[in-house]
Amino acid sequence: MRQDERGHFDQALRGARMTAHDPDEFVGQEGLMRAGEILELARRAGIGPGVSVLDLCCGVAGPGRFLTAELGNSYLGVDYSASAIDLARERAGDLPCRFEVSHVPPVPPGPFDVVLLLETMLAFADKEGLVREVSAALRPGGRFAFTVEEGRPLTDAEREAMPDADTVWPVALPDLLACLERVGLEVTWIQECSRHHQAVVESLLAAFVADGRSIAERVGHLALEELLVAHRLWSGWLKDGRVRKFAVVTRRSSGHARRSARHASMNRVGVPPRPCT
Repeated sequence: MRQDERGHFDQALRGARMTAHDPDEFVGQEGLMRAGEILELARRAGIGPGVSVLDLCCGVAGPGRFLTAELGNSYLGVDYSASAIDLARERAGDLPCRFEVSHVPPVPPGPFDVVLLLETMLAFADKEGLVREVSAALRPGGRFAFTVEEGRPLTDAEREAMPDADTVWPVALPDLLACLERVGLEVTWIQECSRHHQAVVESLLAAFVADGRSIAERVGHLALEELLVAHRLWSGWLKDGRVRKFAVVTRRSSGHARRSARHASMNRVGVPPRPCT
């Protein structure tokens, strides 16, 4: 199911998403995080009044608008979908939010106090290239807060089964942590949320099935079927541990320049860094 017109899909699925979440946990999010989780991640990242936040792949920016209203930060949301950005601007109202239509990468240069990447790390095959750009966009001491799907690469059979498998790139946690360290990002907080997100997937799946006729009328029967297939796969993978879900906060280290020089020296004598896959 291609969601290049993200705003169109948001409108088709919004009712089911509202049904799937408790009333105080739905803030317009398109992923699996609940409002409480979004707020906790933001507070762990030090978001508050006067803090500049860049939200990558923001979609219709439900979490970003929620955080700006709750915490009083400044906000720039970036997404490749013009229709999603149009909806984000419309729903932001008088909030001090700015939005830009742009592919990621590149990452806007900043500098920013906090960069968010919620529920989208999965789509990037080159995670090291992405986090290197994020690190460069942060002020010294700036924070990168994100969610990530942890696990081994998909098999050929799993790729065949998963709709839009070219956007599904889980990563082993040790490999990701090594990538973060190489680009000068130190993990300050990490929490597994697999069990909670598996429950959310189940609730969403039930809501999509119940609202299937209306959804199919808006996006077509094929798109609905792919949506259901993907959610069934994610439910099984999260339940049996094939994939684990984590929320992570990192801090840009002031010693990154020294470590980068050390890595460059190691490379000159033939010791390559381990790639993030």
